[in-house]
Amino acid sequence: MFLIRRLTIFSIFLGAILALMPGFASIPAHAQATLLLEEPYSYDGEFAGTGHAAVYLSRVCADSPTLLRRCGPGENGVVISRYHHVGGHDWFAIPLIPYLYAVEDPGDVPLYADAKLVAFLRKQYLEKIDITDNEAYQLAGSAYDRTTYGFRFATTPEQDDKLIAWLNSEKNDEAYALLNRNCADFVKQIVNFYYPHAVHRSVIADLGVMTPKQAAKTLVHTAKHHPNMQLTRFIIPQVPGMKRSKPVHGVIESLVLAKKYVTPALLFHPFLVGGVEAAYWTGWRFNPAEDALIFDPVNGLERPLTSAQRKLYEKSLVAIKRETVQSEPLPNWRKFEARTQPRLDADGQPMLEVRAEDETAQIGICRDNALRMVAPPELVQDLMFARLQQELKPDKPPRVSRQQVESDWRLLQQATKASEASLNSGSLAGTE
Repeated sequence: MFLIRRLTIFSIFLGAILALMPGFASIPAHAQATLLLEEPYSYDGEFAGTGHAAVYLSRVCADSPTLLRRCGPGENGVVISRYHHVGGHDWFAIPLIPYLYAVEDPGDVPLYADAKLVAFLRKQYLEKIDITDNEAYQLAGSAYDRTTYGFRFATTPEQDDKLIAWLNSEKNDEAYALLNRNCADFVKQIVNFYYPHAVHRSVIADLGVMTPKQAAKTLVHTAKHHPNMQLTRFIIPQVPGMKRSKPVHGVIESLVLAKKYVTPALLFHPFLVGGVEAAYWTGWRFNPAEDALIFDPVNGLERPLTSAQRKLYEKSLVAIKRETVQSEPLPNWRKFEARTQPRLDADGQPMLEVRAEDETAQIGICRDNALRMVAPPELVQDLMFARLQQELKPDKPPRVSRQQVESDWRLLQQATKASEASLNSGSLAGTE
């Protein structure tokens, strides 16, 4: 009971402090169009680092991934982007929540994800929309692989209708080309449809190739001179669990910052030194996270966790985990997760299943089913410890909101209370 009291006292104490701090109310997201700058991962993160670009259109929905229409009541719009070798088409439109999390309901977003769970969720969603191409994984679950930066700007319903008519009337056949028809070129077309010349390429920083970072940088620059664009910046955090994505770069920036390239490049091409310095002043200094809010799939845009708040939570989490381990050793969540198979529960929410001899254990992996399913509560405890530890890392910029951490803290409290009740019940049973 001491541990539960400590968790509760800390929550009350922190809540009282934060209540006195202005400006931390949840900010609803009423986006019209948003440029999405997505960090690189996997081979792109190791070798190029230019990432991916897409556009979210909140008033535009789709009857199919290649046929657009205006949204009806309660619909949240689509993310549209150009892809390479996906279904023979140039672009696809995917609803926002499936695009980010490969689920249709924000309440089904996993608290923690590994490669097996992500592959399972992608397969489930893509089969629903009848896309089975080998490269179709790009269409769903982006937030498991990488952090994304959003740049929201105002549009009018009339502009949205014209965009729908234009894209539906054009041929949607595969036309990807790395140097002049890549994902950033497509985003450039869409943004410039609304605001002509708002996005343009850089000859110095990117050798004339359109890049996602350049698209975001020039949009921000244009918005400074056009307040009517009502630009808002936000971060869509990567879901805890997978390997973290890398910072996004431009062309020359990637060449020079990658250790595998920098030494031979500067030895054999000394003129790059001057080009690198020029590129720095024209593009590298752009910080996509400056003044950014945090996107939450349920609550919209929220204020980021401050450094002081993060340190307070981190210190308390370390102390609480130490006390928990001393009273009863916790399972290692990563090792446990590696033995599980992803499934859907009776309500269609993701869960994990593990078999041990003749028994099968099931654990909910979402906020709504983590404690609803019959599973040892200490597993939920360790799940929340793993999630909070990753959320509370001293990232610059912060990639979590206070509301998100508070919600996770409450779930940790509930799991801790259930775990202690289970232990006490076991002790009493042993004395009879």
